[in-house]
Amino acid sequence: MRLSSFFFHNNITRASDHHMLQQETTIVNKLGLHARASAKLTQLAGNYQSEIWMSRNGRRINAKSIMGVMMLAAGIGSTVLIETEGADEKEAMDALLKLIADKFGEGQ
Repeated sequence: MRLSSFFFHNNITRASDHHMLQQETTIVNKLGLHARASAKLTQLAGNYQSEIWMSRNGRRINAKSIMGVMMLAAGIGSTVLIETEGADEKEAMDALLKLIADKFGEGQ
């Protein structure tokens, strides 16, 4: 009985207090957000229903757009802000942060 009340309460709180998730991260791969890394990021972002945005130096782009991601010109050491909003926002955020931390699978 208590468990179901807990879930019910959380659902109400989430619905009434819902905000976009935001997280800053640093680009750590050697080549930054070059074409291949940008393609991997946009393909991953496209797997989620949520809206996904990235920002750097005052420029905010749709992270599902390869041209937008490449226009950020985020080299190694650049700080970017990732924002997700929607039904699967937490999963999307976690996946994008993991991809970036894993150096886009490039090993450098």
